[in-house]
Amino acid sequence: MSDLEERQIARLRWQCRRGMLELDLLLNRFLDQRYLDLDPAGRADFERLLGYQDQILQDWLIGEAVPADPALSDLVVAIQGCMLEGERAASAGTVE
Repeated sequence: MSDLEERQIARLRWQCRRGMLELDLLLNRFLDQRYLDLDPAGRADFERLLGYQDQILQDWLIGEAVPADPALSDLVVAIQGCMLEGERAASAGTVE
């Protein structure tokens, strides 16, 4: 990871700190496991996603609502997939 990427991750980690612990955990897991795999547009979408209010993010991430923007909708699906992988790993007794 480059120095620039490390600084960017640190800045995003701060933005992932939310008023809801569940969101903190979901967003930070995605940041740690998938963010660097995103293309530049996907990274910009993640930063844009972090600009939404906690309640909206929670509704999207638990499937109560879907973002109107297709790029954000795809990102929400990716975050949900990361969450499910973590749950599977936890139930299998492994930690990612």
